This record gives sequence, structure tokens and C-alpha cells, in this order.
Amino acid sequence: MVKFLQKICQNRFRTLSVVVTSTVSCAFALTAIAQGSYPASPVRLVLGFPPGATTDLIARLLAPKLASAMNANFVVENREGANDNIGADLVAKAKPDGYTILLNTSGVVLSLAIGDKVNYDLFKDLAPVALMATAPQLLVVHPSLPVNNVAEFIAYAKANADKLAYSSSGVGSNSHLAPLLFLQAHGLTALHVPYKGTGPAVVDLAAGRVQFGMQSMTTMLPLAREKRLKALAVTSLKRLALLPELPTLAEMMPGFEIGNWFGIMVPGQTPSAIIKRLNAEIVKAMQDPAIKSRLAQEGTETLASTPEEYGAYMRREMERWGKAMKSSGVVNPD
Repeated sequence: MVKFLQKICQNRFRTLSVVVTSTVSCAFALTAIAQGSYPASPVRLVLGFPPGATTDLIARLLAPKLASAMNANFVVENREGANDNIGADLVAKAKPDGYTILLNTSGVVLSLAIGDKVNYDLFKDLAPVALMATAPQLLVVHPSLPVNNVAEFIAYAKANADKLAYSSSGVGSNSHLAPLLFLQAHGLTALHVPYKGTGPAVVDLAAGRVQFGMQSMTTMLPLAREKRLKALAVTSLKRLALLPELPTLAEMMPGFEIGNWFGIMVPGQTPSAIIKRLNAEIVKAMQDPAIKSRLAQEGTETLASTPEEYGAYMRREMERWGKAMKSSGVVNPD
């Protein structure tokens, strides 16, 4: 009987030792993070679009800055498809240790607003870190179209009903919904041709396989300057200093504003110390004059936010686009 009781006590002691050891280990890990030892190994910077888009440009500018500031490699990983959701799903399911982070776009909100089914909860399985930048889009047409401004394009589209097609980087993306809302506002119709990413969508537009589109400044502006595409308007509320001669759609459609925004998120349950460290370094990087200048050349404005501000911003965008999609008939009000 005595030996039996001794064995029980020994087992309980071992269990208690494991619990205490685990607790102490966690405490030491969090202390190490707070003291700046994170990251101690390479960090995956996942984005849901292929090379060539604004998202990729921001990632390529940001990664070396973070690597230098945090003394660790930041490896850019393109996981394109499903309007940002393949990359978002990967990060949502990753270990919440700060070594897999997401450079997301407004696509993660637009997909939900349009009613797409995803395998993660945007506001539970992912945690906001920082809102980094916003960029308007360009309305462009293929040079074969005999139009030189928005009014002429609308008249041409009316005269050629159902003969025009526009490309997008995927269903539910800005490049899908912006043209759709524009067409609906003017009683026009056109065939939507979705692609797996911005790159192939723009390639077919420049080749004349589709006739028009709305895409990011980063991809559209060089092609417009080379006369391979014809820029008609920008989707910001005010004209851009970069293109003062180019009108806004809002000049003929008051209040019409659509653009991409970009931020960083991490898996839900990531320690707050890691989120704060990432936020501080990301904000610092995005305010770097070289990055601000480079992105300004693409019509992209750099921003800075706290994790809480970014989370609130996404919820406002979710509400805004949810209402817009229902009123436009893109999704069922029910």
C-alpha cells in the first residue's frame, strides 16, 4: 500500500513538473520575443497574387527592409489564385508563431462581400498587423477601340451591346467589381473574363483578346505609356499628381471611388508581442523615403496604422462592400 501511494505521488510530481516546465518555457519564449530575439529563423511572406502585380511590388520592397531591420530573411512566396484566398487560407492554418505572414489585399474582404465560400474566418483565423498602402485603378481600353475618353467609350459600348469583354484577376476582385459597377451605372453589359491573377489578365487585354479592363496603376501605366493600352480615367476621387491630365471617373460619376488596399495579417492567436514587433517595423519600412517614392511612381499611397486600426478598417470595408454588392445585384440580398 505504501509503495502504491509513493508511485501515485511520483506520477503526480512528474505531471506537475511537466506543467511547470511548459509554463516556464512559454514565459521564457514570450520574454525572448519581447526582448527582440524574434525572428530567429526565416519568415515566409505569403501573397495571393503572381509576380508583376502591385502586391508583388510591395512585397519585394518590404521584404529586404524587414530582413535588415529584424536580422532575418523574409522569403516572398506567391500563392496566387481565388482572389487572395489561397494565400490567406494557407496563412490562416499556419502555426501562430510569426514565421508565416500574409500580405493581403482588399480581395479578402471583397470575396466575403460577394458571397464566396472560404475555409477560414477572416476575423478569427487571421489577425491584423498593419494597413500599408492603397492604390487606385485605371480604366483602360485596347487601342483598337475608336474611343479617346469615357463618354466616347460609353457611347461605343451602347452601340456594341454584348460585343465587349473585360478581363479581371479573378471573380470578386476589384478588377471584376469595379468594371461591373461602372457598367451597371450606365446600363451597359459586357462579358466578364476572369483570370488567375493580374498578369495573365493584362496580357490578354494588351493582346486584344478582351477589349477593356480596370487594373492597378502598377501594371496598366507602363502599358499605357507604351501605347499598348489606352488610359481613359482613374478610379480615385481626385486626379493624381502623377497623371494630372487624366480625369477621374468621379468627375462624371460623383462619389465613384474604387481602389486596392494592402496590409499584413498573421494567423489568429499569434502572440501580441510578435504582432507589435511586426507592426513597428512595417510602419517604419513603409515610411522609408525610397519606398514611398517608388510606390508613388505607380500611383500608390503608403499608409501607417496600428493593428486595431487595420482591423476596424477591414470591418468598415466589409460593411461598405456588402451593401454595394447587394444593391448592385451581384449577390442575393438574402
